[in-house]
Amino acid sequence: MKRVALYARVSTSNGQQDPEMQLAELREYATRRCLVVIGEYVDRVTGSKDSRPSLNKLMGDAHSRKFDAVLVWKIDRWGRSLKHLVTSLADLDAVGVAFVSLRDSLDLTTPSGRLMMQLLGAMAEFERSLIVERVRAGLKHARAKGARLGRPRLADLANASRTTRWRRERRGGTLGPTACIVPGSFSLGQSRKGINVEARQYLSGKFGYTPSIRGQRSWARAVG
Repeated sequence: MKRVALYARVSTSNGQQDPEMQLAELREYATRRCLVVIGEYVDRVTGSKDSRPSLNKLMGDAHSRKFDAVLVWKIDRWGRSLKHLVTSLADLDAVGVAFVSLRDSLDLTTPSGRLMMQLLGAMAEFERSLIVERVRAGLKHARAKGARLGRPRLADLANASRTTRWRRERRGGTLGPTACIVPGSFSLGQSRKGINVEARQYLSGKFGYTPSIRGQRSWARAVG
């Protein structure tokens, strides 16, 4: 019996995409063909990345000849970069491991199958480029309408980190007692000891910790 490895991939790891659908069809195909499944390799990462944890492990096992063929649900699950497709499938062929794409009905042992693989790979790369272009256009349109992108701001500073609170107060102009210091008063000619003492007093009283000497000087330069 031929030994096979199953490879599945979804683009996100937030639970909205499930690789089980791909694996179920691959297991059914292997059962019908009396193939022995050696292992299942699943990645939850974009197909534009050439290096993926499970894919790297699969390629290592292929070089160790732990299986005779790799089964994927569709060729774009293997990757969306034409260069990566050609390189990785050539590596499999060099170690005598066959590649089967279930939905695309690809047989890479024939010239027509290899040609079809490159055409499908080029289409997968083109599709990803369109997705990136649409996302960027949507973000640009949202910014033009005044939408705030990124993580929401913390409404309650009590739950924020000490660094976030300090930055928020600095932007808002409420740095506590030291806000009354005239800008530029921390000149190169002033004693560093005075800078460190004042920085230590403010930060210790405000946030409950004493920064390093380097951190105190950075803070003093920012205030001055």
